Amino acid sequence: MDKKEIKNRIEKLKKEIDKHRYFYYVLDKPEISDSAHDSLKNELEKLEKENPEFITPDSPTQRVGAKPLEKFKKVEHSSRMLSMFDAFSEEEMLEWEERLLKILGDEKEKLDYFCELKMDGLAASLIYKNGKYFQGATRGDGRVGEDVTQNLKTIKSIPLQLRMPSEKELDKIGIEKEKQEKLLSFIEKGKIEIRGEAIMKNKVFEELNKKYINEGKKPFVNPRNAAAGTIRQLNPQVVAERKLDFYVYGIIVGNKEKILKTREEEHELVSLLGFKTPKENKVKKNMKGVFDFYKYWNEHKDKDLPFACDGVAVKVNRLDLWPRLGVVGKAPRYYMAYKFQAEQVTTKVLDVIWQIGRTGTLTPIASVDPVFVGGATISHSTLHNMDEIERLGLRIGDTVILERAGDVIPKIVEVLVNLRDGKERKINKPERCPICDSLVEKAPGEVAYRCTNKKCYAVTIRSLMHFVSKGALDIEGLGPKIIEQLVEEGLVKDISDFYNLKKEDLLSLERFAEKSVDNLLQSIEEKKRIELSRFLIALGIRHVGEETAIFLSRKLELKNENLKDLVQAFQKIKLEDLENMEDIGPIVAQSIYDWFQDAHNVELLEKLEKRGVSIVRNTQNKQKNSQINGKSFVLTGSLIQLTRDEAKAKIRELGGAISSSVSKKTDYVIAGEKAGSKLDKAKELKLKILSEADFLSLLAD
Repeated sequence: MDKKEIKNRIEKLKKEIDKHRYFYYVLDKPEISDSAHDSLKNELEKLEKENPEFITPDSPTQRVGAKPLEKFKKVEHSSRMLSMFDAFSEEEMLEWEERLLKILGDEKEKLDYFCELKMDGLAASLIYKNGKYFQGATRGDGRVGEDVTQNLKTIKSIPLQLRMPSEKELDKIGIEKEKQEKLLSFIEKGKIEIRGEAIMKNKVFEELNKKYINEGKKPFVNPRNAAAGTIRQLNPQVVAERKLDFYVYGIIVGNKEKILKTREEEHELVSLLGFKTPKENKVKKNMKGVFDFYKYWNEHKDKDLPFACDGVAVKVNRLDLWPRLGVVGKAPRYYMAYKFQAEQVTTKVLDVIWQIGRTGTLTPIASVDPVFVGGATISHSTLHNMDEIERLGLRIGDTVILERAGDVIPKIVEVLVNLRDGKERKINKPERCPICDSLVEKAPGEVAYRCTNKKCYAVTIRSLMHFVSKGALDIEGLGPKIIEQLVEEGLVKDISDFYNLKKEDLLSLERFAEKSVDNLLQSIEEKKRIELSRFLIALGIRHVGEETAIFLSRKLELKNENLKDLVQAFQKIKLEDLENMEDIGPIVAQSIYDWFQDAHNVELLEKLEKRGVSIVRNTQNKQKNSQINGKSFVLTGSLIQLTRDEAKAKIRELGGAISSSVSKKTDYVIAGEKAGSKLDKAKELKLKILSEADFLSLLAD
């Protein structure tokens, strides 16, 4: 064959192999034997090896990358990957439907639901450009995930090139002819995002665990952890060996609501594009149908499904209603995770230990006789505080009912007092810190007990971890084990020491190679100039969260962007002035005041400044003539057109401030759906109350 014939043969082989991938993995109707499929692939591999200039990224031979990665890069999602609200009973589902009907009004008669089996795996996003697989990423925090393109590429149920549906197939699933051309154009020449779940099937999970046990390796705990851990392997070869699967639950294609009418259409379309979807998913005309679907799979999931399933994702079927229903926080109103009943088991409380947090708060943790429940072996359960222990009437040695549903933290829900034998021991409130043996005190008006030693080792570790955490400075590479190692080696005693780390010091430690040391020092160097609000959060001042930090960063008058000016600015503010500031009551004010009057803290800030740390004042695009600039807003209830976070961001952009409580100093109260006591107080104080429409109008002015 000449080069032209070879190229033509390669293209035909790729199409034929992908066609049989579709029949095997998506339709579950293989047309040829495995050996015949392997023969086609072997021919392709041979031709590509002899003619490497014809190898393309979408070739079936290119699924497994040759080199392991050093680390994963961050990826920002084009639109947020949303969470789901959870419901655990029919009553909660009916309440959800009632909220929907209230918003939809005249559309309520046309409401039906698409019921999807909620698989227990790892959510991921796939980007296709010009019909070809371009990038894959984990969900992460919903906005930013990790680039796992090579790992997802090894999953054979993920097509490397989108299948082009025929006109007849699109007609069959109900897509109107005038919209088909637009859709096909997106598939062939545009950008399409696919969202779904990477899972490990039960059979693969069992086979791998059997293999690992025989080899003396640690087995996986459950399929979900196995899938999540596999996707985060740096070596794609390992991922390929673990035979993951991928099922799709969503697609982003242009203005989707103008092309597709229903979630059912969307579900059928992704199958035509070459992806797997659970065939068990069904449309239900009403909530009774939803309950029937839920009950059936709650009873049959363990014996009839090849994968772990923890509930039913119930979605409003009509896509045009989704924008109207909107998003609340990180989850949409238009679908609900109807979780299967929590698993309950009995076990024995062996002991209660007290853990200490970064602010010195002690939390009781029940150590229980290890028991398998909700897909994991549980040996500990949080008890929250002494009030919870007293409410349960719990004693060490008690037989208890432990409950866990999916990823929900296991909790003790009941003590079986009739099984006591008299050897049980009362749980006493802590007298001394379990780490440093200092006295423990209970703050007036609080349920928590705290260590009185501000230099307690555990408090130090957690303060250091908080300083570098995502919500604060977000210094990559400083995980808990690394921080503990740095403290134990005497390299880090407080947060300022992070900025004094030397390459030669780190290279002498375990876990540190030259490349990882360079990356860590670069990450630290990049966080020497810090946005003021983030810096205030990172300091770990009690009761100072994001809103308070943003508020303070706006109120402070700083001559320069250095820490000396920051200290002086705070020390000039009187305690009563802090107390009188909007959204800062007596407790928060006292905490802020005490922190900046403490000589140890001032010394710490001086050390940070000497090591090159400075602050950046929060930049705000304030419009001086805006009705929002300089005004204080309180939000209550749920908004439809905007999420609460989006509304807050808009207010801040225009120079407004957010308060969590209503007072005489509040300028506007934005009252959404099901506004609570804040609205009542606003009426009582005769404050200006805005509906969501009023607020949007105010933004537009």
